[in-house]
Amino acid sequence: MSLYHAEYDEWDALDKDEATERAYAIGVAERLGEYNREELEAIYDEMATNYNRSMVELAYREGRQEARAAAESTDADGDAVWADLVEGETILVDPDDRPTGGRDGLPSALDPTELLDRQDVDSTEALDLPDFLDR
Repeated sequence: MSLYHAEYDEWDALDKDEATERAYAIGVAERLGEYNREELEAIYDEMATNYNRSMVELAYREGRQEARAAAESTDADGDAVWADLVEGETILVDPDDRPTGGRDGLPSALDPTELLDRQDVDSTEALDLPDFLDR
């Protein structure tokens, strides 16, 4: 049984996220010597839009590239590369815990601003004269 089929079950329908995950795994497996083009073609066919198909293609290529880099940088065997790249721990980040500012976060220029907030519906301030015209 191949690495891919040991990790993933048969499917009837896939959304974009599931398809990209499977395409990535197929790319890793292909770099390790297990070819599964029929499954990759079926995943392509499942995608309804060209955008989603291109995302699947990018995930497949990324899997191949990362598997090659991992195999070249370490003396690990194929099973270790597969375990590291595909079976690795999934980390979910709470949106409230994302870093902002500082060295590891977004620049302060991308912080939320009130500049584009709408005025209050009852506000007549926009119709008033500017302060420099008042006597």
